[in-house]
Amino acid sequence: MAGGGLREIKSRIKSVQNTRQITRAMKMVAAAKLRRAQERAEAARPYAEKMREVVMSIAAGTSGAKHPMLESRPVKKTGYVVITSDRGLAGGYNANVLRLVARTIAERHNSKDEYTIIALGRKGRDFFKKRGYPLADEFVNLSDSPTFADIKSIARNAVQLFADGKIDELYLVYNKFVSAIQQVPTELRLLPLAEIEKVEGTPTYDFEPSADEVLADLLPKYAETLIFSALLDAKASEQGARMTAMGNATDNATDMIERLTLFYNRARQAAITQEIAEIVGGASALE
Repeated sequence: MAGGGLREIKSRIKSVQNTRQITRAMKMVAAAKLRRAQERAEAARPYAEKMREVVMSIAAGTSGAKHPMLESRPVKKTGYVVITSDRGLAGGYNANVLRLVARTIAERHNSKDEYTIIALGRKGRDFFKKRGYPLADEFVNLSDSPTFADIKSIARNAVQLFADGKIDELYLVYNKFVSAIQQVPTELRLLPLAEIEKVEGTPTYDFEPSADEVLADLLPKYAETLIFSALLDAKASEQGARMTAMGNATDNATDMIERLTLFYNRARQAAITQEIAEIVGGASALE
């Protein structure tokens, strides 16, 4: 192999080494973010579950309680809050949840008039816009460590769509965090709350000033809590998926460097052998 070919292989090895440095650094950053995101996601789940339990208990134990979030009605239009990331390089993180949304919509709806989407994350927003899905709202550039305040406007807008009768049910679609290597695309019904039936032993509550006013304050917080918990799960899932993807990319780069280095050494040995043969051949010709 000519010297130019050897230089090309050496340049390729250097390029892959640089790529490995980047993917290794990204893996370390994602791992650091994952620890914090996992702690927050796991801490938020019991609160969200307890909030749902309390709301259901109050609504079931209250005579004549009325609130738009409690009322089931014929479903003419469905809303989906879909959580994806703003950035890529996270393996199948975004593709998996978007595949679930696309499949669900194809199975449930016959036309675009029957559903709308609230997109959280640039990747989902771009996916839906490119394919002509109807978008009711979009939120991008959310922090990797979101606060409760970050989702207030999201929850308010989603609940308002339901309260105004623009949608008749609302679902959350996101990646539920299981572990660093496992994230499960999940659909969760947010509105309306499931029909509540009183069972024997359910206590009846008296409220001051009124049950309706208590629920009017509590139910929006319930929606905010569920959306916030889902967002924390999604953020932990994103970092886990990115850490895994960058780890795999680093391993692949290492394998490629080893193969290129072996090829380079063999080619170099062949070139040296050829040079020696040429020198010996030239010396023999001068004798």
